[in-house]
Amino acid sequence: MKKFLKLKSFLLLTVLCSIFVSCSDDDNDPDPNMDATNTIVELAQASNDLSTLVAALDRADLVSTLAGDGNFTVLAPTNAAFDAFLADKGFATLEDVPTEVLEQILLGHVIAGNAPLTAGDLTALGAGYANTAAAGIADGTNISLYFDTSSGVTFNGGPSVSSADNFATNGVVHIIDAVIDIPTVVTFVQADPRFETLLSALTELTPDTDFAATLSTANGTAPAPFTVFAPTDEAFAKLDAIPAEDTLTPILQHHVVAGANVRSGDLTPDGTTNATTLEGDDIAISLPGITGTIANVVDGAGNTGIGIVAVDIQAGNGVIHVLDTVLIPNLDN
Repeated sequence: MKKFLKLKSFLLLTVLCSIFVSCSDDDNDPDPNMDATNTIVELAQASNDLSTLVAALDRADLVSTLAGDGNFTVLAPTNAAFDAFLADKGFATLEDVPTEVLEQILLGHVIAGNAPLTAGDLTALGAGYANTAAAGIADGTNISLYFDTSSGVTFNGGPSVSSADNFATNGVVHIIDAVIDIPTVVTFVQADPRFETLLSALTELTPDTDFAATLSTANGTAPAPFTVFAPTDEAFAKLDAIPAEDTLTPILQHHVVAGANVRSGDLTPDGTTNATTLEGDDIAISLPGITGTIANVVDGAGNTGIGIVAVDIQAGNGVIHVLDTVLIPNLDN
């Protein structure tokens, strides 16, 4: 794949708020964990329902991390959540989970920032992405976490908060009813309501292709990792109609670059470059973007005015950038 063009660093407002700043407008608001007397680890150790989490933290050598100084937001799965997770993955006990895998799964439940995120903070944000402490594919990157508060507080479209705002001296713990697995790019398409049409296109509208299974391929196994340019529902609504599978499949493939996890910070500014998609045609990305976008894309059919409106949603097997228009390949070649 040819060298990509660097996009400007861009994060959704929800990411900025949830990761780097307190979501309160009043810097004088009292810190809700000022009266706490236990660290996050001590809080977990005191709960009979979090004993498996405590054992997992010990096995992954993360006890000192979450007992130390910080402003952590920790999503703590219950014992029942771990039991269900182990059974689903075919592990008889926690000891059967490879240590390095367990470590990254646990770090995927941790958000670090200047202030812990309360349930009220998340509710005020509504929905969005935050960065976890789990390592992304590229050096210096972290795996994303999608939260939605439209019906309770849920993460990555599944686990939900059963007990919120358990404050510790070094952060806050929200107890959740399921373990959050390392997400794939499909996980975020399933979780984020902006991608309902895309999810339908990947599944029931292309049953003979099973494209969702392809995009769920684990990192390190070809054709993963992926760079996915994901059209929103509004992007699909610009089409006269959703095409049949024989046409829809190459269109979907035209939104994926295989074998690369290309984030915005990997690209070189000021110019245009080409990237070859799974479908075979190139797309051209150029800066600066038109108003309201980060960059412009020209698709394989030569259509212009396509905008990238959000970047760097990091999964365990690739990264997603969000489009305001569906890419169309050259269907005649």
